[in-house]
Amino acid sequence: MKTLHMLIISIFLATSLMAESYVLESPDGKLQVKVEISDNIRFSVNHEQTEVIALSPISMTLSDGSVWGQKPKLKSKKTQRINRIIGSTLYKKREIPDVYNELMLNFKGNYSVIFRAYDQGVAYRFAASEKDSIWIQNEEVNLQFSHDYPMIVPYVRKENPKTFEEQFFNSFENTYSHLKLSELDKKRLMFLPLVVELDDGKKLCITEANLESYPGLYLNKGENLSLRGVFAPYPKHVKQGGHNMLQGLVTERENYIAKCKGSRNFPWRVFAVSTNDKELPDNDLVYLLAESSRVKDTSWIKPGKVAWEWWNDWNLYGVDFKSGINNPTYKYYIDFASKQGIEYVILDEGWAVNKQADLLQVIPEINIRELINYGKSRNVGIILWAGYWAVDRDMENVFKTYSDMGVKGFKVDFMDRDDQAMVDFYYRCAETAAKYGLMIDFHGAYKPTGLHRTYPNVINFEGVHGLEQLKWSPSSVDMVTYDVTMPYIRMLAGPLDYTQGAMRNATKENYRPINSEPMSQGTRCRQLAEYVIFESPLNMLCDSPSNYLREPECTRFIADIPTVWDRTFALDGKIGKYIVMARQKNDVWYVGGLTNWEKREVTVDLSFLDKGYYEVELFSDGVNADRAARDYKRDIFSLSGNQKLSVTLMPGGGFAAKIKKK
Repeated sequence: MKTLHMLIISIFLATSLMAESYVLESPDGKLQVKVEISDNIRFSVNHEQTEVIALSPISMTLSDGSVWGQKPKLKSKKTQRINRIIGSTLYKKREIPDVYNELMLNFKGNYSVIFRAYDQGVAYRFAASEKDSIWIQNEEVNLQFSHDYPMIVPYVRKENPKTFEEQFFNSFENTYSHLKLSELDKKRLMFLPLVVELDDGKKLCITEANLESYPGLYLNKGENLSLRGVFAPYPKHVKQGGHNMLQGLVTERENYIAKCKGSRNFPWRVFAVSTNDKELPDNDLVYLLAESSRVKDTSWIKPGKVAWEWWNDWNLYGVDFKSGINNPTYKYYIDFASKQGIEYVILDEGWAVNKQADLLQVIPEINIRELINYGKSRNVGIILWAGYWAVDRDMENVFKTYSDMGVKGFKVDFMDRDDQAMVDFYYRCAETAAKYGLMIDFHGAYKPTGLHRTYPNVINFEGVHGLEQLKWSPSSVDMVTYDVTMPYIRMLAGPLDYTQGAMRNATKENYRPINSEPMSQGTRCRQLAEYVIFESPLNMLCDSPSNYLREPECTRFIADIPTVWDRTFALDGKIGKYIVMARQKNDVWYVGGLTNWEKREVTVDLSFLDKGYYEVELFSDGVNADRAARDYKRDIFSLSGNQKLSVTLMPGGGFAAKIKKK
């Protein structure tokens, strides 16, 4: 048995009189955080023999001129080890081990720095214990590296920007750029999460957690081989504008980034470390570092799937009415959802009077109460889309009114900022929605930072370069490669509303953007597999009921698949190449895989199954899927839990399997 100091934390004083040094180890002893206190506070991270982050300074500058971390004077330190299990019925796992070692350093000046070391990575944050309110002028995040590592980064989608200010207004959606540290564009901001490719195949994924009442962190190329943090200053003046007058446009900002209570914890800076790529989709750090649920009773929160009309442009055929934004169309969607066992139908943009930013002004073609009652009689709930400005200006009244009618939730869109004022909106929206029994799906949103644990009624987030992009993107946009990159990076932060499920599928050569009859890149089985690979508690069916009804086998597979899970883990994969994942709900397993544009043979080791015999329903790419991407085959067969499953994935392809014990 390990000695107490080895089990909990290894701390030592450096022999130099100029600095104090402390070392915090992960429970398995493989990760080490070294903290040096001299004229400033610096930390470094190592994984066994691999340097993850070189010594890097951290500090916070207050508007009164004081700097936490400059000439720090340590008052006391405290260590603890935590080993517990967190339960959740609304996550990718029913039980999440929460095992870490912690070091809290308390300094004169009423501030602390807290470090945690998990086997999955490390994190730190500042904490304040002032009596009065404080204004944070800036926070120093200055990550140093000793090598010119390759990186996989999402830039803010703004070509040739002249200022950071113009990049603070963005939807947090972009494909990834593969660049070395030295090749980063100093004029461009990168949003989180992003990945640094270390030596020995190891990866560092950088993000943040517990972002509450504070601006989100961007990274930018620093001096030499470093990444520096950038924060949007607090908005001084905001005017209504943007898309259909539903956005808040910042016209002037303050000279500080946050105004805060004097006693508070600041966001966690999170550094997930993997020894192989498949560990990244399994990482739970963001969820673990979030605040516990503030919603006492979560039994009313019902994840599920949604029949969605916006992507397919309300494009029905074989019906005897004019399809569009009207009650007959939505009743048809409700009938489809009811027959398939799909829990919800969404009314996306268009049901409220345009450019009024007033959610109580409904167009004459829509009778929401009638649709709610129609859906209720068929066991289908209604979710309403809403623009940010319309929600924020009348939140309490809107949520109460529609909750009383029986609406189940809102898809809130076009926030497109993550300054402190906007982050506050997220929490206010989540809290008010919970008060009225409403779920929230945030679109035009920054990455998840654990809000879905604190307010489990926040059931999903966008912040992903999702399938909607293929309504307008040219063929130069490579969604297939994005699909096998994003699960290792963006999905580490939390769930995503990618909105998969396309029944029109295209090879690389045949893809083209069409707004009213859009298609996916890659094969039909790729779309099915994405319901297994992508974490999404509120999961859209993006295509038209008319198309789904012509594809009953695929539709049944999608309609049956759960959206929250008892167990989840990646079986195999490599960033940008391919991924294979397994998920379990009750006694049923789902296994899915995606490849890039390379044809690939995948062998799935099924040793995770209990002993016995199983029935497998397998959807795999057809032999001609490299020419006709919709080509697939469905096989049903038996196998034992100690066997392996071999599948051929065509270029842009995938596979999806449902496995039940016989």
